[in-house]
Amino acid sequence: MEKPSSSVVLLPGQAAFQGKGQMAEIGLMWEQIRNPVIVPFLRLMVFVCLAMSTMLFVERVYMGVVIVLVKIFGKKPMKRYKWEPMRDDLELGNSSYPMVLVQIPMYNEREVYQLSIGAACGLSWPSDRIIIQVLDDSTDPLVKDLVETECGKWSSKGVQIKYEIRNNRTGYKAGALKEGLKRSYVKQCDYVVIFDADFQPEPDYLLRAIPFLAHNPEIALVQARWKFVNSDECLMTRMQEMSLDYHFTVEQEVGSSTYAFFGFNGTAGVWRIAAINEAGGWKARTTVEDMDLAVRASLRGWKFLYLGDLQVKNELPSTFKAFRYQQHRWSCGPANLFKKMVGEIIRNKKVTLWKKIYVIYSFFFVRKIIAHIVTFAFYCFVIPMTVLVPEVEIPKWGCVYIPTIITLLNAVGTPRSLHLLIFWILFENVMSFHRTKATFIGLLDAGRVNEWVVTEKLGDGTKNKTAGVKAPRRPFFRITERMHLIELGIGAFLFFCACQDLTFGKNNYFVYLYLQSFAFFIVGFGYVGTFVPNS
Repeated sequence: MEKPSSSVVLLPGQAAFQGKGQMAEIGLMWEQIRNPVIVPFLRLMVFVCLAMSTMLFVERVYMGVVIVLVKIFGKKPMKRYKWEPMRDDLELGNSSYPMVLVQIPMYNEREVYQLSIGAACGLSWPSDRIIIQVLDDSTDPLVKDLVETECGKWSSKGVQIKYEIRNNRTGYKAGALKEGLKRSYVKQCDYVVIFDADFQPEPDYLLRAIPFLAHNPEIALVQARWKFVNSDECLMTRMQEMSLDYHFTVEQEVGSSTYAFFGFNGTAGVWRIAAINEAGGWKARTTVEDMDLAVRASLRGWKFLYLGDLQVKNELPSTFKAFRYQQHRWSCGPANLFKKMVGEIIRNKKVTLWKKIYVIYSFFFVRKIIAHIVTFAFYCFVIPMTVLVPEVEIPKWGCVYIPTIITLLNAVGTPRSLHLLIFWILFENVMSFHRTKATFIGLLDAGRVNEWVVTEKLGDGTKNKTAGVKAPRRPFFRITERMHLIELGIGAFLFFCACQDLTFGKNNYFVYLYLQSFAFFIVGFGYVGTFVPNS
């Protein structure tokens, strides 16, 4: 005979009683660690976050003051540096124009390869003084054939265009650019222009940029501003425009006007090839090869010039997946580069002490590390936790006044989007989670430190797929493919804290917490960015 089962069956009342008992144990454990552990830790976090907020506040105010002074009293680039238009010489002919190399790195850029190649081939410059170099790392044979055919089409029109491929993707973009500069025909070139595959320069780009390099031998780089062709595509692209406009309108302008240094944006810039070689060439030790080269060139005394009125059209990532990968690279790379170069910057003897302080403290520490960490730690962790631990208080200047001023200063770059300021704040706080995680990965040299995912460009792909065709309704189960569990978990935590504050709190944090939790839920369920129908 079988022995009676030893399992115990609980009646509904007994199960409820046991559940209450477990909750009571959790509550008792919370009370035991609350005063000796949680309260001191949270007070320390408040102090650290207030210190970081103050650092960021001072940095934003400083840049705001500088940019105002530059706009009122600063000289235009053509007044600060020698500039003369390029002219034909009757005796020298086209040889009076310097030889220019245009590099277009590509990787499976099916949607945009024609736009970028066509724009580069349409630059106003003597055809015998410019070489277009398409660096195709594509792994899709069909895309490679399309790009090669496009290069052949322009070559038949008399354009000096070179189609270059590699056997591997070692070094990713940096590796492709480095290999491109090794070609024998590059030795005759003085300058190299870099355009990512979705960038479309105006025909007069070289005529406006090259003279600064030709007449000022101390300048290594001329950087143009990005102009976004799809900023109105969805709310997420509008949010990106607000962040990037501040970067170009304020950060790049301040760096160029004060220290003649800023981070190269990786595209839409003209480099003096001699400066690249002197700085040690392209290196693939981080995912921000452009910033790496810029810092090394600056430490050797080269100057950079930013031209805010020289704009190059390009595309913002409009899918959340593409944007998230881009932000990981842009946050992880600078933190990792800072870790690797801080000692070299300190030991450098070619630049002034003030420039070292600017690069280490302002450019790297505050903007690339503090700005990411404080946003998530303060607004998505510390403030909600003070609802659960009311003994810990945050001064009003730290949680209201400073954040408000910082936000308004960030918004000046895009006046047309001021009415979207609340959405921008909430979205930036959500993205701060990914940026903070990526920053720590970079600082610690952790697993995904060298992850490189090329930002997906759609070009006219979305229009082509949807024009005149109604997208089929997606099956309901597909929503699981769009869910992001960590965002949903943070959203649930913030929602719980909001309910707690509404019921027992006195600081009215629940207004912000509810809105922020909904923002995390929207991202967590995948309802952000452009949805691209399957073909």
